[in-house]
Amino acid sequence: MALNVPGLLVLLVFYIIIFLVGLYAARRRKNTNGGKETLESSIVAGRSIGAVVGIFTMTATTVGGGYINGTAESIATGGLVWTLAPFGIFLGLSIGGMTFAKRMRDEKYLTMLDPFQEVYGSQVVLLVYVASVCGDLFWTASILSALGTSLSVILNWSRTIAILSSAAFTVGYTMIGQMISVAYTDVVQLIFITGGLVLCIPFVFTNENVGNIGSTSSDWIGQYDSNSTNLWIDLFIAMTFGTIPWQAYFQRVLSVRSGKEAQILSVVGGASALVLFLPSLLIGAAAVSADWTNTSLGMSPMAANKADMVLPYVLNEFTPVPVAVIGLGAISAAVMSSMDSSVLASSSMFTKNIYKQFLHPKASNTELIWLQRVAILIIGSTSTVVSLLVPGVYGLFILAADIVFVIVLPQLICAVFFKWTNRYGAVLGYTVGTVLRVGAGEPSIDLQPFIFYPAYEESDGQNFPFRTFAMVTSLLIIVLVSILTNELGLPFTKHRNSYTLHSRDISSDCTPESLPESLPESCSNSFHAKLDQQNRHNGFTNCDLTMSSVNLSSNYKGEVFTNCDIDNTDEDVTDSVEIKDDEFTNCNQSRKRIYGINAGASLKDKDCQHQELVHLNTSLASN
Repeated sequence: MALNVPGLLVLLVFYIIIFLVGLYAARRRKNTNGGKETLESSIVAGRSIGAVVGIFTMTATTVGGGYINGTAESIATGGLVWTLAPFGIFLGLSIGGMTFAKRMRDEKYLTMLDPFQEVYGSQVVLLVYVASVCGDLFWTASILSALGTSLSVILNWSRTIAILSSAAFTVGYTMIGQMISVAYTDVVQLIFITGGLVLCIPFVFTNENVGNIGSTSSDWIGQYDSNSTNLWIDLFIAMTFGTIPWQAYFQRVLSVRSGKEAQILSVVGGASALVLFLPSLLIGAAAVSADWTNTSLGMSPMAANKADMVLPYVLNEFTPVPVAVIGLGAISAAVMSSMDSSVLASSSMFTKNIYKQFLHPKASNTELIWLQRVAILIIGSTSTVVSLLVPGVYGLFILAADIVFVIVLPQLICAVFFKWTNRYGAVLGYTVGTVLRVGAGEPSIDLQPFIFYPAYEESDGQNFPFRTFAMVTSLLIIVLVSILTNELGLPFTKHRNSYTLHSRDISSDCTPESLPESLPESCSNSFHAKLDQQNRHNGFTNCDLTMSSVNLSSNYKGEVFTNCDIDNTDEDVTDSVEIKDDEFTNCNQSRKRIYGINAGASLKDKDCQHQELVHLNTSLASN
């Protein structure tokens, strides 16, 4: 079959439109910020994304290539009864919105790993990052592989060239504009996805080879086997709660303007994804009901062991060529929306939590922005190579996604809600959870089990809810070991980098070159230097500070802070490192010593016109 040149041109137009939208979004952000780029603007778009765009980008990220292809495949093979992803994702995003979204957005975190950094330190962050990046890497590779096969089916295009070109476009606009480009291209991609799939449905069902889906409903609805109840429950729980601990999700939550909007986009995005499950459901049902004998394949994709290609084969065989090409554009847009989210997520965590916090704390904003671009290129390229060279990549993703559910979710719960837990519990929970999940095996990559859970059978494999068991066990270990080690007073039970130096409202009448020994009454609330273990203040902006030594200063119970009561000696808080925060305009602050409130202070403030410099994250030499 010859190359479908018109179809290739249409697809190229789709790609160019998406790329130009990404470029426009990047330029618009740059003009809005006065040409200034910061880590906050690259990772969370300066927290400027509105609710509408937020809902679009959340929905497009969820309704990716794996979602629409995988749903059609699941309907055609296991039936609706076993198609758990759409319902699990809806519940997962709703639960995540009600529990994590507002809390983490109000904390003004930049990445999902920030609470891990606060509570457990860089070593645990590195472990969690490895699990997260494996999930992103194998997920991206699996959907790229599926896209390459789809393009080869409909356009007769080389699979390798299809994957390389699709990846190049996606990595290109993601490098240029980071989060803002990804968000706005998601809007266009969601329009392509919805329009393309909805357009195809009438043509599929009016094709003479597609029968009445009502007469085959027992096939595409599927059968529920009571003997598989444990497996069904396990998959549904994993699908639901495993939706939450992904940076791609939290990147959108943290990019909107308020915690309330973060909750809204989570719930509405999940509901929208559930609605967009319907086209894939209908296409999967059509695949079951169709007569495939007169097609180029000669048999159904399920019979030909090509069930993962159900959706592109239905479009190719049962719709006119122009419609099939538009449907292929929908698949391509879905893959691009998933890929850009994944590579941006992994690169953001690496830049903020590995490089900046662990490898090079004094890195400048410019260095970090360019490092993130390089990380996007490396992660995107690695995913592309894996999709081309590694067989069974989808099986690797399944294993990686399970590990994210088993390991990252309990760690996230503890880091956000149980901040008294410590690194002993985190590391042991991580290790045990990994062993319990890997020990169950993974048939899709021929990974044999070495842990045989109850009800294990040689022919059917594990019939025990081992994923949920491993996750709950990991969570309990983190909590119980932390309680034990805290009681024993072992070293490192309190993370050394968990404090935050707060300073607020440095106004012009309170920043002379030298202040008297006691602050004037009018300035008593103009300068606060406090160490807050809980790292809480909703109205502050992040800015990094490395302190050479810290001695806690007097009691402070201020209404402007929450969870910030300090009880310690009347000693000084010293700071020998210059504060540099590119997020503040016209504000270069250099402080040599910070004394207790109303105890006097010595400040040096150069050209400071910003009334609220706050939430200074500290890396302490001692606490």
